[in-house]
Amino acid sequence: MHRRLLPTLLALGCGLLALGWGLVSLQRIFAQERDDARAQVRSRREALEQLATEALRRALARKLEENVPAMHAAMGDALAPAEGFYLSFRGHQYLPRLARPSMGNQAPARAAYEAMARQLAEGTASGPWHERLARLRQVELELNAGDRARTSASVEELLRYHAAHPLPSTQELPFTLLVVERLRRASATPPLVRSLLREGLPEDYGGVARGAGLQRDLLRERDRLTQADFDFLHERIVQVSTAMGERSDDFQARAREEGAGALVMPAGLVGPILLGERWYVEPGKDEVVRGLTVDVDAMLGDITRDLRRRGLFGPSGQVLLSPTGAVRPLSDVGLVVAMPEWAAAEADIDARYGLKTLLGAACGALAVAIVAVSVVAQQRKHRFLELKNDFIATVSHELRTPLASIRLLGETLERRLGHTEAAGDYPTRIVRAADGLHFLVENILSFNRIDKGRWKLQVSRVRLEELVGLLRDDLTDVVPVPVSLSSDVDELELEADASLLRMLFANLGRNACAYNRRSPVALSVRATRVPGQGCTVLVSDNGVGIPESEWERVFQDFYRLSPPGQETQGSGLGLALCRRIMALHRGTLHIVASGPEGTTFALTFPESRLHP
Repeated sequence: MHRRLLPTLLALGCGLLALGWGLVSLQRIFAQERDDARAQVRSRREALEQLATEALRRALARKLEENVPAMHAAMGDALAPAEGFYLSFRGHQYLPRLARPSMGNQAPARAAYEAMARQLAEGTASGPWHERLARLRQVELELNAGDRARTSASVEELLRYHAAHPLPSTQELPFTLLVVERLRRASATPPLVRSLLREGLPEDYGGVARGAGLQRDLLRERDRLTQADFDFLHERIVQVSTAMGERSDDFQARAREEGAGALVMPAGLVGPILLGERWYVEPGKDEVVRGLTVDVDAMLGDITRDLRRRGLFGPSGQVLLSPTGAVRPLSDVGLVVAMPEWAAAEADIDARYGLKTLLGAACGALAVAIVAVSVVAQQRKHRFLELKNDFIATVSHELRTPLASIRLLGETLERRLGHTEAAGDYPTRIVRAADGLHFLVENILSFNRIDKGRWKLQVSRVRLEELVGLLRDDLTDVVPVPVSLSSDVDELELEADASLLRMLFANLGRNACAYNRRSPVALSVRATRVPGQGCTVLVSDNGVGIPESEWERVFQDFYRLSPPGQETQGSGLGLALCRRIMALHRGTLHIVASGPEGTTFALTFPESRLHP
């Protein structure tokens, strides 16, 4: 059969290969079209991203340049705001200001202040500040006496001494505060005393303790004070500034500033960078690094509006900062242009490519299906012809043999009727041959009716023991060898078609006798009932057995086994008809065991077929 199919297979294979080559080439064209369309969208996006990146670089550089004077002012003036600025030189950070009061409950500055105030009140003087207190007491006396000229000279003399003989900050700041508080006289306050709050002493006073005013000095010396001392001095300075009508809002704002901490710069900084989407840092000349806090989102919003105004953006387009890391070199800042129109265009490109691919795959699948159907159709055609030829040959042979026997025996009886004893068993042989022919015809007709769905079950109550008895009678009349039939079915009854079950058991029995080399032929029928699951009838014989690889094939239509050294007759429909009869009763038939000692068939009936 395969040889007959070879030309058809070759033709279909060549056509399939040609179609496959065409579909692959077409798919490559589709893929190239998709890639080209995506490249166009990607090119436009990259151009806009580059344009937006350049605009962001310029905006950041311009903002930093505009704030350089403010940075320098914050470096020279402790009262100048320094929030959002970064400045370092040779690895040392100056901005943001790192100074913080030290932790602890000690308050040496407050203790010095209280000791000085107490000595002034008591008129005593001791400690490193005794000379200062004596001069301060003298200025107070002169100020109270109203001698302006003498007071100014004494104040100048006191402050020059103060500048020339500095004390530690925990003593210097309390003493300066005490000077301002004791010499404060509203509008009559000496100008030099007032300058101690903000401006500090004039440059010609010299000395390391000349100072820049209490407010600035406290901010500069905060890292040398404890938190308790800083809070105490801050509160007193604010009070005296308010009383003297001096500005203190910037002083209070700077006092509330906590050290922002040292910014960690990446190693080998060679160009502008963004740190954490908040800081813009740019290295300069002479190992100077400047930076400031920026609102990148606001800048990107301005860039977006500018691009939209220039007609490069749609109304829903945006420039976004992609999340690429904490340190972003400005040369590769990672801006993303998001436009729903482009996303829709890419989705449309993918959809069209997917549809084309699906159509190509469908064409390929259809071609394969056509080839498969053609091969199957050709195979079925040849198989049908072979089966038909085999069936015709088998039926012709099977019908010819009993008919020839009937004719020969009939002629012999006619010639020798009553004259010899040898003619005594001719009638029995004639009947047996006729029964065999009748059984073959009944099998063929029943198979055809069941296969076409034209058999209507005539359901009645059938005792399994009666079926076994009928099987014994059927085999006794038609089988030339002795048959030993045993049964163990109790009183089991089925709701079934009695004629079909008789035909089923007859086919199993005749097969057991046909494929057997023993005498007598041993058959046994056993029934097992499982509540809720139905019952199983086991039919066993002592025949030659069936190879396990053939257990399912023997139930195919017109399939016959040919055991080595044994020629058997039959149509090949017996077991196929038995399985169809079980299917009509919603049961199953299969082989459970087979070997040289015989074969066991299992007939399983559902619970609904059992009679209570």
